[in-house]
Amino acid sequence: MPVYSLSEGEGPLVVSMPHAGVLIPDEIAERMSEAGRSVPETDWHIPRLYNFLDELRIPRIQAVFSRYVADLNRAPDGGRLYPGARETELCPTTTFDDLPIYQEGKEPGAAEIEARRRDYWQPYHLGLAQLLLQVKDRYGVAVLLDLHSIRSRVPRFFDGQLPDISLGSRDGASCHPELLRQMARVADETGGYSHVVDGRFKGGFITRCYGRPDEETHSIQIELSQTTYMEEAPPWTFLEDRAESVRPALRALVESARDWAWERTKSLAS
Repeated sequence: MPVYSLSEGEGPLVVSMPHAGVLIPDEIAERMSEAGRSVPETDWHIPRLYNFLDELRIPRIQAVFSRYVADLNRAPDGGRLYPGARETELCPTTTFDDLPIYQEGKEPGAAEIEARRRDYWQPYHLGLAQLLLQVKDRYGVAVLLDLHSIRSRVPRFFDGQLPDISLGSRDGASCHPELLRQMARVADETGGYSHVVDGRFKGGFITRCYGRPDEETHSIQIELSQTTYMEEAPPWTFLEDRAESVRPALRALVESARDWAWERTKSLAS
């Protein structure tokens, strides 16, 4: 089975959904704990929430397998994203609530981690890199939005409640400053949804790796608090009334990135 699905589109904007997958191969699942098999840290329902992407004809790459198999938003060598802060690994061994993902003594060893990097992590990144390269070759500019969601309260990683919308740009290093300013202005007009720029989440590996504004490849992570569109406890029910309320804000953010990308394309061509 392919490790990702690809939706074709047009234009200089690309969307990535690296934590939307839920599948776990049987040979891995049989060694997991009950908590691990329930994959609680999935970015639940993100494709359904962003259902307007097809209408906008935005190219999209989406993970098929769970981040518990291999976290596509972590460095392949296990390097740290936030030095000094707690993080999860390329092949996580504990949930966000510090529960073991594997039965005792059945965690993946170094050889298995390398095999998962090769079989799950690498194909997704090759697909994403190829998609961005195609867009850049055609339009001269590529803008990547890396879409995520997370529980509004995760004491392991941050105190209190997360803002509704978090924009991450590696403190401005992963994109053109005007793109970030434009999206921040749109976030200011979201109708009551709180937001922050480069707060607790400054962008994971994908934002940091592919955001190269000096090469006209720009990347921003959008982290959404799950309380804005779903129940944050099992069975993680999608709440259409909340989703309908937050979708206009999300669509406005996506459209602002798309519009900036088109304007950037025109300015470079003139």
